[in-house]
Amino acid sequence: MLKGRHYAGIAAVAFLAALAGVGLGRHFMPHPHPQVNELHHLMHEELNLDPMQEQRIHALEQHYDARRAALEHEMRQDNALLAAAIRAEHGYGPKVSAAIDRSHHAMGELQKETLRHVFAMRNELRPDQAKRFEDAIASALTAPER
Repeated sequence: MLKGRHYAGIAAVAFLAALAGVGLGRHFMPHPHPQVNELHHLMHEELNLDPMQEQRIHALEQHYDARRAALEHEMRQDNALLAAAIRAEHGYGPKVSAAIDRSHHAMGELQKETLRHVFAMRNELRPDQAKRFEDAIASALTAPER
C-alpha cells in the first residue's frame, strides 16, 4: 500500500513538472506572430498597393484569418486530448503518441494554409513588389531566433 502511494506521488510530481515545463516553454519561446506582423506591415505600408490590390489582398486575409482561427481551435482541442491522454497513461503510451500525432497534423495544416495564403498574396503583386515580398519572406525564414 505504501509503495503504491509512493509511485503515485512520484507520478503526480512528474506530471506537474511536465506541465510546468510546457507552460514555461510556451511563455519563453519566441512566437511566430512578429514575423507575420512584419509581413503585414510590408504588404500594407511599404509596397504601395493600388486600391484593387488592397481589395483583393483584404479578401485573401479575411479567408486566411477564418481558416487560421479554425485550425488554432483544432490545435487547442488536440492539446486537451493530449492532456487527457497524459492523465490516463501517466507516461508515454499509445494514447499520448496518437494525441501528439494528431496535434502535429493540425500544426502542419496551419503551416500549409499559411504558405497558400502567402503565395496567393504574392500573386496579387507586381513584379517589383513581389521581389520585395519574397526577400522579406526569405529573411523571416532564415533570421536567427529572437
